[in-house]
Amino acid sequence: MSLKNVKNEEKNRVTLEIVIPKADFDAAVSKVFAKKSKSIVINGFRKGKAPRSVIEKIYGKGVFYEDALNDMLPEVLKSAVEESKAEIVSSPELEVGDINDEGVQLTAKYYVKPEVTVKEYKGLKAEKTVRTATDEEVDAEISRVRERNARTVDVTDRAAKDGDVADIDYEGSVDGKVFEGGSDKGHKLTLGSHSFIPGFEDQVIGHSVGDEFDVNVTFPEDYHAEELKGKAAVFKVKLNGIEFKELPELDDEFAKDVSEFDTLDEYKADVRAKINDRYSAAADNEVENKLIDALLENTEVDVPQCMFDEEADAVLRNYESNMAQSGISMEMYLKYTGMTPEKMKEQVMPQAQRQVKTRLALEKAAQLEKIEVTPEETDKEIASIAESYGMKPEEVKNMVAPSMVENDVKNKKILDFIKANAEITEKPYEAPKADEPAKKPAAKKPAAKKPAAKKPKAAPAEDKPAEEKAE
Repeated sequence: MSLKNVKNEEKNRVTLEIVIPKADFDAAVSKVFAKKSKSIVINGFRKGKAPRSVIEKIYGKGVFYEDALNDMLPEVLKSAVEESKAEIVSSPELEVGDINDEGVQLTAKYYVKPEVTVKEYKGLKAEKTVRTATDEEVDAEISRVRERNARTVDVTDRAAKDGDVADIDYEGSVDGKVFEGGSDKGHKLTLGSHSFIPGFEDQVIGHSVGDEFDVNVTFPEDYHAEELKGKAAVFKVKLNGIEFKELPELDDEFAKDVSEFDTLDEYKADVRAKINDRYSAAADNEVENKLIDALLENTEVDVPQCMFDEEADAVLRNYESNMAQSGISMEMYLKYTGMTPEKMKEQVMPQAQRQVKTRLALEKAAQLEKIEVTPEETDKEIASIAESYGMKPEEVKNMVAPSMVENDVKNKKILDFIKANAEITEKPYEAPKADEPAKKPAAKKPAAKKPAAKKPKAAPAEDKPAEEKAE
């Protein structure tokens, strides 16, 4: 292979003019002939025994050219790119020119990594919200643990009350006619959960096991079934059983059962510390994102669209892999959500654009700061990746180029440098007022969701809007 010329006539584009020497190309053609000729049948010759000159006379002189070029191109292009020292970021646009006594003339056009200007990366400003766990949050966390460790007790000596779980059979009718989807047997209904239409659960409270009774309700005007909106209904109900959750006592024994601690005070202190750790990690993540925002505001770069497209595809591949681990195929996800591959790519594109710009900005800042990565640091990162995925370091090296890992380590080091040299001011966390909605968390990467479970027989629950059901 001979790299004849390198042209940079377009922004973020490079054109490589390449010549494959005639001798190399002829050797590749002969190799293809030796492989292909075995299956070629020509009248007057036994199968695979026709001379090359006869085959070329019948099918044309270039009958083996395409296969020869396809065999040679990967190595030819790799060598040309390495010789040109171009930092390519796309697949080539190939054009095959003359095939003559000199050899094969080729041109390969690539997009290359764009020029990046970072005006400032030291002294960036960010505000950090300092939040600590309240007594109420600690108590709420412990209450959730008590709920998970509660035991179910059958009730036989009293009537149903708020908070109990009632096992019921029911059959609903409107104007004396049973309506579709309004019946079920052995349904577990938590009284006070408001999962059924208003008034239903209140009329179960006070009844005992074995009771059969009528529940009279009126469907809401905004009920999902058009034929039931605003209609009065009667449900014939039988109470099969009553259960309630018995929470464990909040004492030292409880602490021993659910933790590694011997006393309730030690357990509470640990719960508080873990909540504080979560808040601290969230605050650090928020600061990091703010500093990246500030870095991007100080960065000028014209990114080729192909880099965004490749990053978006990588995000979606990762998304698909995560779903597969949950037992959900991409086909299943698209079916349940009504999405299309094109719509999904459009949805993740802003995330992909930010990731590409951030990576380019960090790389430029690392270059300006002369950040270096030692082989030991790269090996340590590979070992960490291997451990997190349950693999061997050698397997990671076979899947990911060490140079890519080195770049990731370098970006982490420059990000740590940016944080260490930033002006970070702290402010105390302020809980939203009662009449103010809580702030939504920052947008996250799309997470694989399992398809929503189907309701049993369209129970007489007050239906939720479609967007709430999806959750």
